[in-house]
Amino acid sequence: MTYEKRRTEKLRRIIRRLDGAVLDFLFPPRCPFCDRVVLPEEGVCPTCRKKLRPVKEPVCMKCGKPLSDQRKEYCADCVKQSRSFAQGKALWIYKEEVKTSIYRFKYQNKREYGKTYAAEMAKRYGGWIRSKKIQAIVPVPLHKNRRKQRGYNQAEVLAKELGEILNLPVRAGLLERVRDTNPQKTLNNRERKNNLKKAFKTTENIVQLKYILAVDDIYTTGSTLHAVAEALLEAGAKEVYACCVGIGSED
Repeated sequence: MTYEKRRTEKLRRIIRRLDGAVLDFLFPPRCPFCDRVVLPEEGVCPTCRKKLRPVKEPVCMKCGKPLSDQRKEYCADCVKQSRSFAQGKALWIYKEEVKTSIYRFKYQNKREYGKTYAAEMAKRYGGWIRSKKIQAIVPVPLHKNRRKQRGYNQAEVLAKELGEILNLPVRAGLLERVRDTNPQKTLNNRERKNNLKKAFKTTENIVQLKYILAVDDIYTTGSTLHAVAEALLEAGAKEVYACCVGIGSED
Protein backbone atom coordinates (compact mmCIF):
# COMPACT_ATOMS: atom_id res chain seq x y z
CA MET A 1 0.00 0.00 0.00
CA THR A 2 1.37 3.41 -0.97
CA TYR A 3 1.90 6.28 1.47
CA GLU A 4 -1.08 8.19 0.02
CA LYS A 5 -3.39 5.20 0.39
CA ARG A 6 -2.25 4.59 3.97
CA ARG A 7 -2.79 8.25 4.78
CA THR A 8 -6.28 8.23 3.20
CA GLU A 9 -7.29 5.10 5.10
CA LYS A 10 -6.00 6.58 8.37
CA LEU A 11 -8.05 9.73 7.81
CA ARG A 12 -11.14 7.64 7.09
CA ARG A 13 -10.69 5.74 10.35
CA ILE A 14 -10.35 9.00 12.29
CA ILE A 15 -13.51 10.40 10.67
CA ARG A 16 -15.44 7.21 11.46
CA ARG A 17 -14.34 7.39 15.11
CA LEU A 18 -15.36 11.07 15.34
CA ASP A 19 -18.71 10.33 13.73
CA GLY A 20 -19.22 7.48 16.18
CA ALA A 21 -18.39 9.70 19.16
CA VAL A 22 -20.89 12.34 18.02
CA LEU A 23 -23.60 9.73 17.52
CA ASP A 24 -22.89 8.20 20.94
CA PHE A 25 -23.35 11.66 22.47
CA LEU A 26 -26.58 12.43 20.62
CA PHE A 27 -27.96 8.89 20.73
CA PRO A 28 -26.25 7.07 23.61
CA PRO A 29 -25.92 3.29 23.16
CA ARG A 30 -28.38 1.07 24.97
CA CYS A 31 -28.10 -2.43 26.34
CA PRO A 32 -29.83 -4.70 23.79
CA PHE A 33 -31.44 -6.72 26.59
CA CYS A 34 -32.91 -4.13 29.00
CA ASP A 35 -32.66 -1.09 26.68
CA ARG A 36 -31.02 1.05 29.37
CA VAL A 37 -28.31 3.54 28.41
CA VAL A 38 -24.79 2.07 28.75
CA LEU A 39 -21.26 3.25 28.19
CA PRO A 40 -20.04 2.65 24.60
CA GLU A 41 -17.36 0.24 25.82
CA GLU A 42 -19.86 -1.77 27.88
CA GLY A 43 -22.30 -2.83 25.18
CA VAL A 44 -24.24 -5.07 27.54
CA CYS A 45 -25.02 -3.75 31.01
CA PRO A 46 -23.48 -5.70 33.93
CA THR A 47 -26.88 -6.76 35.28
CA CYS A 48 -28.00 -8.29 31.99
CA ARG A 49 -24.63 -9.90 31.32
CA LYS A 50 -25.03 -11.91 34.51
CA LYS A 51 -28.40 -13.22 33.30
CA LEU A 52 -27.23 -14.31 29.84
CA ARG A 53 -26.14 -17.85 29.06
CA PRO A 54 -23.10 -17.59 26.78
CA VAL A 55 -22.30 -20.58 24.60
CA LYS A 56 -19.61 -22.64 26.31
CA GLU A 57 -17.95 -25.99 25.80
CA PRO A 58 -18.92 -28.69 25.23
CA VAL A 59 -20.44 -27.68 21.90
CA CYS A 60 -21.25 -29.50 18.67
CA MET A 61 -18.15 -29.61 16.48
CA LYS A 62 -20.28 -28.78 13.42
CA CYS A 63 -22.91 -26.18 14.35
CA GLY A 64 -21.63 -24.94 17.70
CA LYS A 65 -24.78 -25.84 19.65
CA PRO A 66 -24.15 -26.48 23.37
CA LEU A 67 -24.22 -30.18 24.27
CA SER A 68 -25.73 -31.76 27.37
CA ASP A 69 -23.11 -34.53 27.40
CA GLN A 70 -19.42 -33.62 27.17
CA ARG A 71 -18.65 -37.07 25.72
CA LYS A 72 -20.58 -36.20 22.55
CA GLU A 73 -18.95 -34.56 19.53
CA TYR A 74 -22.09 -33.64 17.58
CA CYS A 75 -25.63 -32.58 18.47
CA ALA A 76 -28.61 -34.77 17.56
CA ASP A 77 -29.50 -32.59 14.54
CA CYS A 78 -25.99 -32.76 13.04
CA VAL A 79 -25.84 -36.51 13.60
CA LYS A 80 -29.07 -36.99 11.62
CA GLN A 81 -28.52 -34.45 8.85
CA SER A 82 -25.55 -33.39 6.75
CA ARG A 83 -24.50 -29.73 6.80
CA SER A 84 -23.18 -27.75 3.87
CA PHE A 85 -21.43 -25.23 6.09
CA ALA A 86 -18.03 -26.19 7.50
CA GLN A 87 -18.58 -25.00 11.08
CA GLY A 88 -20.77 -22.63 13.06
CA LYS A 89 -20.49 -20.45 16.15
CA ALA A 90 -22.99 -18.51 18.27
CA LEU A 91 -22.91 -16.07 21.17
CA TRP A 92 -25.75 -16.93 23.54
CA ILE A 93 -28.30 -19.65 24.16
CA TYR A 94 -31.61 -18.58 22.64
CA LYS A 95 -33.70 -18.19 25.79
CA GLU A 96 -35.45 -15.45 27.78
CA GLU A 97 -33.53 -12.17 27.41
CA VAL A 98 -31.93 -13.22 24.10
CA LYS A 99 -35.29 -14.09 22.56
CA THR A 100 -36.78 -10.73 23.53
CA SER A 101 -33.71 -8.81 22.35
CA ILE A 102 -33.62 -10.47 18.93
CA TYR A 103 -37.38 -9.97 18.53
CA ARG A 104 -36.94 -6.21 19.04
CA PHE A 105 -33.91 -6.24 16.72
CA LYS A 106 -35.95 -7.87 13.95
CA TYR A 107 -39.45 -6.45 14.32
CA GLN A 108 -39.25 -3.24 16.36
CA ASN A 109 -36.57 -1.39 14.38
CA LYS A 110 -33.90 -1.74 17.09
CA ARG A 111 -31.18 -1.80 14.47
CA GLU A 112 -28.68 -0.25 16.88
CA TYR A 113 -28.53 -3.59 18.69
CA GLY A 114 -26.58 -4.93 15.72
CA LYS A 115 -23.56 -2.89 16.79
CA THR A 116 -23.41 -4.56 20.20
CA TYR A 117 -24.04 -8.04 18.78
CA ALA A 118 -21.23 -7.51 16.27
CA ALA A 119 -18.83 -6.22 18.92
CA GLU A 120 -19.51 -9.32 21.02
CA MET A 121 -18.98 -11.57 17.98
CA ALA A 122 -15.69 -9.91 17.13
CA LYS A 123 -14.52 -10.21 20.72
CA ARG A 124 -15.45 -13.88 21.05
CA TYR A 125 -14.80 -15.18 17.55
CA GLY A 126 -12.57 -12.65 15.79
CA GLY A 127 -9.57 -14.96 16.11
CA TRP A 128 -11.55 -17.94 14.86
CA ILE A 129 -12.83 -15.94 11.86
CA ARG A 130 -9.30 -14.84 10.94
CA SER A 131 -8.01 -18.40 11.28
CA LYS A 132 -10.52 -19.54 8.64
CA LYS A 133 -9.11 -17.01 6.13
CA ILE A 134 -12.54 -15.45 5.64
CA GLN A 135 -12.58 -13.19 2.58
CA ALA A 136 -16.08 -11.75 2.95
CA ILE A 137 -19.18 -11.76 5.13
CA VAL A 138 -22.53 -12.68 3.56
CA PRO A 139 -25.76 -12.01 5.50
CA VAL A 140 -28.63 -14.47 5.16
CA PRO A 141 -31.00 -12.60 2.81
CA LEU A 142 -34.69 -11.89 3.21
CA HIS A 143 -37.12 -12.27 0.33
CA LYS A 144 -37.88 -8.88 -1.23
CA ASN A 145 -41.49 -9.04 -0.03
CA ARG A 146 -40.50 -9.57 3.59
CA ARG A 147 -37.75 -6.97 3.40
CA LYS A 148 -40.22 -4.42 2.00
CA GLN A 149 -42.62 -5.19 4.83
CA ARG A 150 -39.96 -4.99 7.56
CA GLY A 151 -37.91 -2.18 6.01
CA TYR A 152 -34.52 -3.81 6.57
CA ASN A 153 -32.73 -7.14 6.87
CA GLN A 154 -31.49 -7.62 10.43
CA ALA A 155 -28.79 -10.08 9.28
CA GLU A 156 -27.43 -7.46 6.90
CA VAL A 157 -27.32 -4.86 9.69
CA LEU A 158 -25.34 -7.32 11.82
CA ALA A 159 -23.01 -8.30 8.96
CA LYS A 160 -22.15 -4.67 8.14
CA GLU A 161 -21.31 -3.89 11.76
CA LEU A 162 -19.13 -7.01 12.01
CA GLY A 163 -17.41 -6.23 8.72
CA GLU A 164 -16.62 -2.73 9.96
CA ILE A 165 -14.99 -4.07 13.13
CA LEU A 166 -13.01 -6.85 11.44
CA ASN A 167 -12.21 -4.86 8.31
CA LEU A 168 -13.85 -7.46 6.07
CA PRO A 169 -16.01 -6.73 3.00
CA VAL A 170 -19.72 -7.46 3.26
CA ARG A 171 -21.35 -8.92 0.16
CA ALA A 172 -25.02 -8.32 0.91
CA GLY A 173 -26.02 -8.65 -2.75
CA LEU A 174 -24.18 -11.89 -3.46
CA LEU A 175 -27.09 -14.08 -2.40
CA GLU A 176 -30.81 -13.71 -3.10
CA ARG A 177 -33.80 -15.37 -1.50
CA VAL A 178 -35.81 -16.30 -4.56
CA ARG A 179 -38.68 -18.06 -2.81
CA ASP A 180 -40.90 -16.33 -0.26
CA THR A 181 -40.90 -19.28 2.11
CA ASN A 182 -43.03 -19.82 5.20
CA PRO A 183 -41.44 -18.72 8.50
CA GLN A 184 -39.23 -21.56 9.76
CA LYS A 185 -40.56 -21.27 13.31
CA THR A 186 -44.02 -22.41 12.13
CA LEU A 187 -42.72 -25.71 10.66
CA ASN A 188 -41.43 -29.04 11.93
CA ASN A 189 -37.93 -30.29 11.08
CA ARG A 190 -38.90 -32.07 7.85
CA GLU A 191 -41.02 -29.16 6.65
CA ARG A 192 -38.18 -26.74 7.41
CA LYS A 193 -35.77 -28.67 5.23
CA ASN A 194 -38.19 -28.92 2.29
CA ASN A 195 -39.31 -25.32 2.77
CA LEU A 196 -35.83 -24.02 1.89
CA LYS A 197 -35.01 -26.21 -1.12
CA LYS A 198 -33.70 -23.92 -3.86
CA ALA A 199 -34.78 -20.90 -1.81
CA PHE A 200 -31.43 -19.15 -2.34
CA LYS A 201 -29.33 -18.41 -5.39
CA THR A 202 -26.21 -16.38 -6.05
CA THR A 203 -26.29 -13.29 -8.25
CA GLU A 204 -22.99 -14.35 -9.84
CA ASN A 205 -22.57 -17.49 -11.95
CA ILE A 206 -19.14 -18.10 -10.45
CA VAL A 207 -18.27 -16.89 -6.96
CA GLN A 208 -14.60 -15.90 -6.77
CA LEU A 209 -14.58 -15.96 -2.98
CA LYS A 210 -13.35 -19.23 -1.50
CA TYR A 211 -13.86 -18.67 2.24
CA ILE A 212 -17.11 -17.02 3.32
CA LEU A 213 -18.72 -16.25 6.68
CA ALA A 214 -22.53 -16.40 6.63
CA VAL A 215 -24.20 -14.33 9.35
CA ASP A 216 -27.70 -14.63 10.80
CA ASP A 217 -29.51 -13.73 14.01
CA ILE A 218 -30.77 -17.16 15.13
CA TYR A 219 -29.69 -20.78 14.63
CA THR A 220 -32.36 -23.39 15.36
CA THR A 221 -32.16 -26.61 13.34
CA GLY A 222 -29.63 -25.29 10.83
CA SER A 223 -31.84 -25.66 7.75
CA THR A 224 -31.47 -22.02 6.69
CA LEU A 225 -27.67 -21.89 6.94
CA HIS A 226 -27.41 -25.29 5.28
CA ALA A 227 -29.38 -23.95 2.29
CA VAL A 228 -27.33 -20.72 2.20
CA ALA A 229 -24.03 -22.60 2.26
CA GLU A 230 -25.26 -25.04 -0.36
CA ALA A 231 -26.02 -22.20 -2.79
CA LEU A 232 -22.62 -20.57 -2.20
CA LEU A 233 -20.74 -23.85 -2.60
CA GLU A 234 -22.57 -24.67 -5.82
CA ALA A 235 -21.45 -21.29 -7.19
CA GLY A 236 -17.78 -21.93 -6.44
CA ALA A 237 -17.06 -21.18 -2.78
CA LYS A 238 -14.72 -23.67 -1.11
CA GLU A 239 -15.84 -23.40 2.51
CA VAL A 240 -18.67 -21.53 4.22
CA TYR A 241 -18.67 -20.84 7.95
CA ALA A 242 -21.48 -19.42 10.07
CA CYS A 243 -21.94 -17.12 13.03
CA CYS A 244 -25.18 -16.24 14.84
CA VAL A 245 -26.35 -14.29 17.86
CA GLY A 246 -28.63 -16.90 19.45
CA ILE A 247 -28.69 -20.68 19.24
CA GLY A 248 -30.79 -23.46 20.72
CA SER A 249 -29.43 -26.06 23.13
CA GLU A 250 -30.01 -29.75 23.78
CA ASP A 251 -31.27 -29.24 27.34
